[in-house]
Amino acid sequence: MKPLKEKISITIDGDLLEKIKKYAEQDDRSLSQYINLVLKEHIKQTEHN
Repeated sequence: MKPLKEKISITIDGDLLEKIKKYAEQDDRSLSQYINLVLKEHIKQTEHN
């Protein structure tokens, strides 16, 4: 069973958002999917150190 998703609202710098959108498109993912991927990887690295 997949974990439930929750909707949130965030404020993000415009220049950062544009870069994230480009990376998501290059990876053939939605913006939401890409942000989830990046956050999961960051948490994994942070907890590993």
